[in-house]
Amino acid sequence: MDRILVLTHSAGFRHSYIPTAVEVLTRLGKRTGSFEVYATDECRELTSDLLRSCSAVLFMTSGELPLSEGQKRALLEFVHEGGGFVGVHNASDTLYGFPEYGEMLGGYFNGHPWTQEVYVIVEDGSHPSTRHLPRRFKVFEEVYTFREWSREKTHVLISLDASSVDLSKGNRADNDYALAWCHEYGRGRVFYTAFGHFPRLWREKWFQEHLLGGILWVMRKA
Repeated sequence: MDRILVLTHSAGFRHSYIPTAVEVLTRLGKRTGSFEVYATDECRELTSDLLRSCSAVLFMTSGELPLSEGQKRALLEFVHEGGGFVGVHNASDTLYGFPEYGEMLGGYFNGHPWTQEVYVIVEDGSHPSTRHLPRRFKVFEEVYTFREWSREKTHVLISLDASSVDLSKGNRADNDYALAWCHEYGRGRVFYTAFGHFPRLWREKWFQEHLLGGILWVMRKA
């Protein structure tokens, strides 16, 4: 069975959803028979040897992770050579001092001006992570915004409906706030979702299916 390395280390703010997320991901893998989860908080475990035994890596991380230069390069090489990478919520609030990571992911966290019920728009309803979703739906979320991000570098799957928030609180001149995206990285694939701040969201079927679709997509199983 395919294995996913789930890294949960928090060098910055530690999100309360993490234990629930590990539980949900483990159950999703078992229920679908698609993958097994190897979850760890220890950055030292991210090695070339472990990566070789995995089909994908999933980050639920924050801050400047205590990774050596060799470990950072091993991660990028793993994805570039055909592995999958999934970033959840605060994965974009990670490794600012290693810009190659931000380039691989597609951008960096740049604040969360709205924590409220918002409407979001599914821009691509054919992707495995979105095909179960309606064109527009509402969700209570801590909405992230991003820097060093643009549509030219990635494929937007879900975006914020700007009419559902006070745009004066935003921090992008173009008012373009993507919330999930995907792209190729070398021979590998990257999927990022900004959803997931609240533990209760991990219990919702739509979010579980959204994340499962992204995982299967980076693993080329969907």
